[in-house]
Amino acid sequence: MLIKRYLLDDVTRHLQKKEISLIVGPRQAGKTTLMKALESHLKKKGKDTLFLSLDFDGDRPFFRSQESLIERAKLEFGNNRGYVFIDEIQRKENAGLFLKGLYDMALPYKFIVSGSGSMELKEKIHESLLGRKRLFELNTLSLREFINYRTGYRYEGKLSSFFQIDRQRAMTLFMEYMNFGGYPRVVLEETLEEKRAIIDEIFRTYIEKDISFLLRVEKVDAFRDMFRVLASQVGGMLNLNSVSETIGVSVQTIKNYLSYAEKTFTIERVTPFFRNVRKEIRKTPVVYFHDIGLRNHSIGRFGQYNSTPDMGFLFQNLIFLLLRECPGTKGASIHYWRTRDRAEVDFVLDMAGSIIPVECKCSEVKSPAITRSLNSFIKKYRPEEAWVINLSPKTGIKTENTTVRFRPFYELLE
Repeated sequence: MLIKRYLLDDVTRHLQKKEISLIVGPRQAGKTTLMKALESHLKKKGKDTLFLSLDFDGDRPFFRSQESLIERAKLEFGNNRGYVFIDEIQRKENAGLFLKGLYDMALPYKFIVSGSGSMELKEKIHESLLGRKRLFELNTLSLREFINYRTGYRYEGKLSSFFQIDRQRAMTLFMEYMNFGGYPRVVLEETLEEKRAIIDEIFRTYIEKDISFLLRVEKVDAFRDMFRVLASQVGGMLNLNSVSETIGVSVQTIKNYLSYAEKTFTIERVTPFFRNVRKEIRKTPVVYFHDIGLRNHSIGRFGQYNSTPDMGFLFQNLIFLLLRECPGTKGASIHYWRTRDRAEVDFVLDMAGSIIPVECKCSEVKSPAITRSLNSFIKKYRPEEAWVINLSPKTGIKTENTTVRFRPFYELLE
């Protein structure tokens, strides 16, 4: 059974647009598989396609120049409409200018392009293709994609009911995801030994190819150490000076490495929400990981979480990912809130002017109660609602004209 990727529908709808469809994301997240699914969809509709990859030696001569690629496409399509798939574009030097030239020729061909994260892909391609591309970000499997696949899509569209009715099985799958994450190859393996071997290979390939080869980072051991430090303090405020001292490289080097990690789709920095410059933290970010399994592997905890009590910050990382993906919050600007007297709220959703503070509790809330920090935020900003994301069925209370909703995390899956 194939794993269904929900980004597929979005990219499929874009196939009729003139813009280049640019699919980006971390290495081994499934971009090539998604491209092959798109090609299969087009072939079933009787469309002409050409699939080329810069990973294949036999295809590389077609990328020596724009003319070489056009001649190859003409051999396949003539001057008729055709769909050209280009995989692993990050291997092409000056890829942005290369694609820009193709687009500006107004050819009768639609280009669908993919590549893993690198400085070339994230910056120069974006700059060169301004107004010429639509960006699609494919990450590793989300919790929703994972559970739907593992349950044979029997509960697709009703995962909230699945968690309430078959709670034991649902929580078993939840714990599996929290241990191993969502890399497709990891998910497809059945034994712990094989899962460990695959995630180790993914991590080593990421360091060797994206970080060392593509981004020309010389001190790969220092980058690896920084990655582990970040993994050990998920959800905590990032002290650059402390990380610099721990690893033994300059603060500027740490800043560069953070940028590389973010632009290769492994981490994301969340910035503070503030209105009062004097009393609220306004500069220091916190860091979350795009894949929980990769984070666990980097600090030697892959497959080692047995219960929810020791997963507080990991649960917080999961909620960050769910807030990014949830239809009701997608597109919201996500921040965190801290004051200098240590009041804190895990997330603040800024949704077109309205704000929702969000607290995370990796436990069942027996009797709803508002923490001092959340109460402080509510009194200061008076939002219409606040959320406490936890493991319990939903309930709610009212305070200061704010509705505080205690929401089970699985509500964010739909």
